[in-house]
Amino acid sequence: MLFDRLLKIAAWLSLAAILFVTVSPIGLRPHDVMSVRDDRALAFTTMAFLFVVAYPRRFWVCAVLVIFGAAAIEFLQYLSPTRHARLEDAAVKAVGAAIGVGLGYAANWILRPRAD
Repeated sequence: MLFDRLLKIAAWLSLAAILFVTVSPIGLRPHDVMSVRDDRALAFTTMAFLFVVAYPRRFWVCAVLVIFGAAAIEFLQYLSPTRHARLEDAAVKAVGAAIGVGLGYAANWILRPRAD
């Protein structure tokens, strides 16, 4: 029960972090050692995984929202004058989200009890 609650908090915090990084001025974007493309894909993979594992009974809703949400989140960059939205970036985010959905589904299938 506590673990499920922590998963939900982690999922929503990961979404909030992605939203912040997406629409904040480019100077506030964190820097790391990975390429920007890998960074985007990993962030969306992690977020999608967390949502699917946190809401196992809402798999399809999570899958659709995180994959199509990738494009919507990229579109939010039009609101920031220092950022630019690109179709390629949206595709990288959507692929990362799809991978996270698949990993989350596999984790739920392996770890969650099923009614036979």
